[in-house]
Amino acid sequence: MEPGDLKRKYGSRLVFWGGGVDTQKTLPFGTPHEVREEVLRRCEIFAPGGGFVFNSIHNLQAGTPVANIAAMLDAVHQFNGVSHV
Repeated sequence: MEPGDLKRKYGSRLVFWGGGVDTQKTLPFGTPHEVREEVLRRCEIFAPGGGFVFNSIHNLQAGTPVANIAAMLDAVHQFNGVSHV
């Protein structure tokens, strides 16, 4: 499903819980840069106007690189303007 289409069609009536990153391709097999870029794109699509709870949809797959998990969390913090100490 296309995130932008979903937000346009249903964003005023639904809360999107998840969809922050592809947990079957990007998160386990992408690079940290690819994870970061996808998370930021998804936040930019789903967050405007509210109705978005970031999460990775399902449990993280076994073997997902820790660097990718860190990139996911860093990107969410970046999007939300949270600085790291």
